[in-house]
Amino acid sequence: MVCYNVGMQLTSQKITQILNQHQLLKDAPQGDNLLFEFLHYDSRQVRPDTLFVVKGAFKAEYLQGITGVSALVTEKSLAWDGPQWIVTDSQKALAILSMAYFDYPQKQLWIGAFTGTKGKTTAAYFAYYMLKAATGNKTALFSTVDRITGPANKDRHKSDLTTPESYELFKDMRRAVDNGMTHLVMEVSSQAFLRNRVYGLDYQVGAFLNISPDHIGPNEHPTFEDYLAHKLMLFDHSEQVIVNAETDHLEKIMNRAQKNHDHIYTYGTGGEFTYVSHESAIHESRFTVNACPLTEMEGDYRLNVPGDFNESNAVAALIMVALAGAKHGDMVQGLDQVVIPGRMLSLPIAGHGVTFVDYAHNYASMSALLSFAQDQYPDGKVIVVVGSPGNKGVSRRADFGKIISKLADEVFLTADDPQYENPQAIAQEIAQHITNPSVKIHYQMDRIKAIHTAIDGAGPEDIVVVAGKGEDPYQKINGQDVPYIGDYAVVVAYQKQEALLDD
Repeated sequence: MVCYNVGMQLTSQKITQILNQHQLLKDAPQGDNLLFEFLHYDSRQVRPDTLFVVKGAFKAEYLQGITGVSALVTEKSLAWDGPQWIVTDSQKALAILSMAYFDYPQKQLWIGAFTGTKGKTTAAYFAYYMLKAATGNKTALFSTVDRITGPANKDRHKSDLTTPESYELFKDMRRAVDNGMTHLVMEVSSQAFLRNRVYGLDYQVGAFLNISPDHIGPNEHPTFEDYLAHKLMLFDHSEQVIVNAETDHLEKIMNRAQKNHDHIYTYGTGGEFTYVSHESAIHESRFTVNACPLTEMEGDYRLNVPGDFNESNAVAALIMVALAGAKHGDMVQGLDQVVIPGRMLSLPIAGHGVTFVDYAHNYASMSALLSFAQDQYPDGKVIVVVGSPGNKGVSRRADFGKIISKLADEVFLTADDPQYENPQAIAQEIAQHITNPSVKIHYQMDRIKAIHTAIDGAGPEDIVVVAGKGEDPYQKINGQDVPYIGDYAVVVAYQKQEALLDD
């Protein structure tokens, strides 16, 4: 039986060597060659003979009463009686030491990575399903929704972050390799580069889907330029790269990509790879990839996800898996069978139209979702249930107001991971940017009640869009993950209740 929580032993000599190789070491302890059985950065996880990496505003007193820490890796010398490696950047140090501790699992995986403001999760699932078919279920997935490190149910876990801390990242890669996985599809966020969570990690293929303002605020990126700059770092660490030819800021993106790559695989209008959309129905879409350099991609596809805007993401995923060696049959099978938790889930409710549950959480994804809703139900109202997270992505609040003004008829503003902020205040901030006087605005901070009330008021030709949380099993409130059944479960329960009433 594999024990996933134990990595390789680290010696003090090896630690000094690794830190020096990456030009991170300022000072190393002298004396005997120490042996460390464990590595971590969370004092609650300490075990005997732990090398502890100090991150952020950590103080020496936090280690009082904790046994097992044998040495520290820290940016500033602490008043602690034990060996200390002083480094220029503890986040980078954690990444490269985690690689070594888990015995460089990335070297045993083909890795494809997606970045972009919207569509990362969708594209990652498309690629994952296609590569699962191509590899005989030996593909892992690290996404905003799930972390899948093997073929069994026990190998599937809900994600806390789009791209986790480097320690967890390499631990899960080790799990994947030990489970026999040969391929990995992952999302890489701008925060992952900003926080050095993926420092030192390279990818066989990196795909840049799109860019629009997001994740700009006091605790994230200070400006859009900084946000874009960190997204572009994907090109520095990918052997082959894919770019959406229809993205905003294309010239700047292509200029950066061309610095390290002789060929960039582009798709969409004006790109090297083009496709024709045939049908976009409530449960699926169909499209054809035209003649292209990667001939395995050519042909017709049924995409088991609604919305023609998803076809662009599918083409990006097709290019990626073609570069990984997938065959046409694997591609057709994967896209035909793909299921994405919390994405474009639709439920018809007798007398109340259709309710969509989607994780849409920024301007671009919300705009695409509501435009699709309008196209599908031109004779009905578009009713939206939405909130915005606290203490992050502050710019989204104005964005949601603008989109609601443009594409919705009615909105129920509610709580969505308010953290340390007042959800009512967040809702009012969104409302300040709803400039269309025809839009009816409601406030209901109880998310379940907001969803119920929205569906109650929907007619048979209307559509209700519940955006933001998908199937997330919690609300983030005051630093705690408060259990929540998830938007989809709320709608399913409502649907069953209505069916019983009809009987």
